Amino acid sequence: QVQLVESGGGLVQTGDSLRLSCAASGRTFSTYAMGWFRQAPGKEREFVAAINWSGDGTLYADSVKGRFTISRDIPKNTVYLQMNSLEPEDTAIYYCKPRKFWGGTWYLSQLEGSWGQGTQVTVSS
Repeated sequence: QVQLVESGGGLVQTGDSLRLSCAASGRTFSTYAMGWFRQAPGKEREFVAAINWSGDGTLYADSVKGRFTISRDIPKNTVYLQMNSLEPEDTAIYYCKPRKFWGGTWYLSQLEGSWGQGTQVTVSS
């Protein structure tokens, strides 16, 4: 059974950095695009960043562009999200999920598998 495990979250202050990891087990997603999403309290789950299967194509939400960097380690079946210059507005539970294709807008309905438990990121002002 496929399992995605997000980790690396925590409580930080404005301006700090965190590196999130998303480790896949049960199967390889080396040919899938991978995306990070987040859900803040009382808000809809939203797209944050995505990376294509080879790692040479990335996409970011406007709200994190220039601050966050997505990357992947294919042999380790792991995707990372480096988050710098964190802001209180970044406070949310962060999730990762694969998509079979690259390109276009990332809609939640296009994603594969079930949601993991996510990892909580809290940024204090």
